Formats: sequence, structure tokens, C-alpha cells
Amino acid sequence: MMTEQPLSFGIKTSQMGISYPEIQRIWREAEQIPVFEHAWLWDHMVPLRGDVRAAALEAWTLLAALAAQTSRLRLGVLVTSNRLRSPTLLAKMAATVDVIAGGRLILGIGAGGSAVPLEQNPAVREFAAYGVPLVPPGQAVRELGQSLDIIKRMWTEDEPFDFAGPAIQLTGAVCEPKPVQRPHPPVMIGGQGERLLRVVAEHADIWTYPGPPDATFRQRDQVLREHCAAIGRDPATITRSMQIIVRCGEPDAVPAARGQLLERIEAGVSHLVIAALLGGRPVQWLADEIVCPVLAAAGQPLPAS
Repeated sequence: MMTEQPLSFGIKTSQMGISYPEIQRIWREAEQIPVFEHAWLWDHMVPLRGDVRAAALEAWTLLAALAAQTSRLRLGVLVTSNRLRSPTLLAKMAATVDVIAGGRLILGIGAGGSAVPLEQNPAVREFAAYGVPLVPPGQAVRELGQSLDIIKRMWTEDEPFDFAGPAIQLTGAVCEPKPVQRPHPPVMIGGQGERLLRVVAEHADIWTYPGPPDATFRQRDQVLREHCAAIGRDPATITRSMQIIVRCGEPDAVPAARGQLLERIEAGVSHLVIAALLGGRPVQWLADEIVCPVLAAAGQPLPAS
């Protein structure tokens, strides 16, 4: 099923072994290229693989700096781990970034690490390093739903409120100033589990699926549609998102990336993120060699300059 929504393309800089000046260069270049509408960071305190001592800038601090240096790109973290920050702190941080950005934030969030074997969850080592407890997957998803309830209330309620939940108790919770966007910034949720997709149906404006557009994606998409039907929500109001990794120095990088993006578009995905290992190439190379040809193949016009 070809998506009926307008396509949007973004660029992602996963801060693993990459310097602040290089990330600045990429985002500043992307800001000047109309085919890129959004830009993303990655949320890990240490590299997921390789030398644990390699550079890994903290996502939300960096996002605030980049928000102050851009004016057009929508921006966010793909995706924030709900395990690493309390929902009240995250709501406050996100509201601050939206103010700095003049209303361009998308809150990307996921359940975060849970108690699964290391080979299935390479983020386990950062949790051990930062003293964050692992919890069963079901608990992680429940706490994600609770966090989103709290975050949205902090963004929209004018009066301080109390909250008594299984994982957090609040007295007089308040967030001022509010985000610029009303009623609040869009919410992107990442993941694919049955229980998590219920949270997507209840809270998400964008669903980012962590995989290719295969049979599993189609089955998960149907589950999301069933959850939407159960709560009376039109599933078409949730934008489908996926990302691809492009290793620009590989010989087949261009045809492979074009093919992957077109497969995702054919599957109904309209929000497309390119995590590019540029290898010194300019961001314009991505636009000229990959994004513009894909837009043409999909029969969609290039954005106006």
C-alpha cells in the first residue's frame, strides 16, 4: 500500500564516536537543504558497541544547543529512553527545548531498556554504568504509558496537580513555561510489542517501527489498527516512520538506500529518517544522490526552496 501522506525526510546523527563540531556541521548543512524537514539524535550514555570510552554526547543537552543554532528543521531524539529520566524532568526539558526551538520539537520516546539478555539488548551496559535498574518488559511499557500521561498533563494543565501512580508519586507537579506548540509537541513512540502498540494508539502522533517493512511490520501495523479501533481512534492519524542506515562509503550505498526507502514508502511509511555515516561527504550529497531521486520515483514534488 503506497502511502497517501506527504513524504518527509530527516537526517539522524547518532552521537557514537562523533565530535560536536561534526554534528554542528551536519545539522547546519541540513538546515539549508529543503528536502530535509527534520533532524534527530540518539539517546545513549555510552556507545552501544566498541570502546565504552568513545565519545557519546548526551542527547537532550546537545538537542538544546542545536535547537538554538537552527530555525527551520523539526527536531528530536529518536528515541528518548523512558528509563533514563523521570517523566517530570523530561517534560520540563522538552518544554525548554521547544521554547528554544520556537515550537519545532517532536518528543520521541520509547520504553527503554528492560531485563532481557545482553545479546538482545546492547544498551544493558549503559544501565549498569549509570545505575539505572532494569525492569521486566511489561513494567517498562506500563511506566512509559504513565510517563506520557504525566508529560502531557504537565504540558497542558495550568494548575499544579498531584499524581499517585505505581512508579511515581507527585505533589504539586507544574511545568512553566509550557511548550510553544499547542496543545503540545507531537509525540513519536518507538517499538513494536503488543502492549506498547496500545500506548502508541493512545498517545502517539508518529509511530517509528524498529525494523524493515516486512511481514512482521504488516502484522504489527494491523495490531495497531485494532488498538485504535478499540479506543475509537482513526489509525490514519498516526504517521508511520522508519529509519535506514546509509554507510556512504560503501560501493552500493546509493542503490541500496534508494531501494530501502522506496520499499518503506510502498509499505505506507511516510516519515523517513536517514542515519548516515557520511565519511566526510556533504549533506547535499545525500539529498542529490538519494532523497531527490526517491521523491521523483515516488511521484512527489521536491519541497520549495
